[in-house]
Amino acid sequence: MYRTILAVAAINGLIAVVLGAYGAHGLKPELSAKLWSAYSTANQYHFYHSLALLALAAFATVKAWPKLLWVAWGWQLGILLFSGSIYALALGAPSWMGPVTPLGGLTLMIAWGLLIRQAFSNKDVKN
Repeated sequence: MYRTILAVAAINGLIAVVLGAYGAHGLKPELSAKLWSAYSTANQYHFYHSLALLALAAFATVKAWPKLLWVAWGWQLGILLFSGSIYALALGAPSWMGPVTPLGGLTLMIAWGLLIRQAFSNKDVKN
């Protein structure tokens, strides 16, 4: 399980770096301040959740909680919907993509909630 999460974390980290560099060096001069701010927010959340996936992969080497995969895939879906829709909108995607962003944010929150629930529902976890 941890290898899958680690691979997903690594792929996300790579993509976040590439999109961050592309944004800073190729897009920033072309985007309005509002669109650049949105793009930067998408990139920050992309990085945060890439790092969270990396930490989850490390934790999965210690505890084999099956629901950790749900958390990992929730974060991955959230990255795609939240950051992906903002990246797309900043690059000129149609406005119908706008409502996808809050769905991505909700997905990220649900995944964090699953992790909280998992932490408190396991009797084998020591205080």
